[in-house]
Amino acid sequence: MEFINRSPEPRPDPEVNPVSVFLLIAADLVAICTLVFGLYFPRHRRRDMIVAFLAINVGVMGVTYAMATADVSLGFGLGIFAVLSIIRLRSTEMGHEEIAYYFTAIALGLLGGFPGIHAGVGLSLMVVMLVMMTLGDSPRILGRYRTQQIMLDRAMTSESEAREELEELLGATVHRVRLVKTDLVQQTTLCDVRYAIDSDATPRAAGVSFTEAAAHTPTPVTVGAPR
Repeated sequence: MEFINRSPEPRPDPEVNPVSVFLLIAADLVAICTLVFGLYFPRHRRRDMIVAFLAINVGVMGVTYAMATADVSLGFGLGIFAVLSIIRLRSTEMGHEEIAYYFTAIALGLLGGFPGIHAGVGLSLMVVMLVMMTLGDSPRILGRYRTQQIMLDRAMTSESEAREELEELLGATVHRVRLVKTDLVQQTTLCDVRYAIDSDATPRAAGVSFTEAAAHTPTPVTVGAPR
């Protein structure tokens, strides 16, 4: 029996419609501008992230289109996108909301730069992403809920005791308290708090008037030059 070594026949390249390509690129530019200038900046007011979102979106779109149309190996393509995973933003820390916007900007760039995808599918996915970000980051949806780390000026080992203290301090309904650190020497307790703001409640710090605060302010022992 003879074994014939046949090389696999090359697959024909899919036909790329130039109109579909330009339509996806234009849709990506409109989508990223809507995401950055219509959703992110009016809600978070952080100007330095605008250039990051725009640059990562356009860069990913260009690299995706070049990889999809050029004759490159799969390992090369994976290596290009692996560079994105080792980039670390060392300037300031990003919150979970900004990470979501960052990921959405990358996903929009991938959809806009891939010529093999159908234009209708790409446009639909872009619209779905923008709608989900609009709803998920809307201040009208669960806008009363907050997460914060608070340092109390007492050493506490009981979560129930810390919950009562925090509810009085914040004027809110505390749903979850986790004691992160209790310092018995400095008499402090670091708490991770999940709470909901009550509309009819007033925080303890905000309820103290200027006269009452001045009456309870101790007289300083040392006198120095004003700063």
